[in-house]
Amino acid sequence: MPAKGLGPQPPRGPAKGAAASRSRGGKPPAKPQRSQVIPDVVANRMARRIAVASGVPSFLGMGVFVGSYLLVSRQIVDIPPSVTLVASGGLFLLGVLGLSYGVLSSSWETEPGSLFGTEQIGLNVGRLRQSLRAMRSGGPQG
Repeated sequence: MPAKGLGPQPPRGPAKGAAASRSRGGKPPAKPQRSQVIPDVVANRMARRIAVASGVPSFLGMGVFVGSYLLVSRQIVDIPPSVTLVASGGLFLLGVLGLSYGVLSSSWETEPGSLFGTEQIGLNVGRLRQSLRAMRSGGPQG
């Protein structure tokens, strides 16, 4: 049965090299240790927020093309192509920004945050900066 969520998936079987090294009496190769894993509940929360914050504007951006085509082809309103381009481009840009908003506004703890998550953005940006500093200096993340 496939695992739910966006977290790490269990291994499907022994690696080819692991079985060979065991048969020769050697130790199996060490698995790389992951220091931090996103819990399924947090990953699912992020995915829902991304789907809404990115999906709705992107869907509306496509709707601008369809709506503009229908209005112009039926000669209801004469819409300049530049207006259609700017309106749909703005909505697609809003969809791209929704990706970041979906991740940064989610509570990274197992307890859910508020509906819009505005209080989480500053906290999560701080965590992200701290993690980037730790990666650059080669020190432990914390």
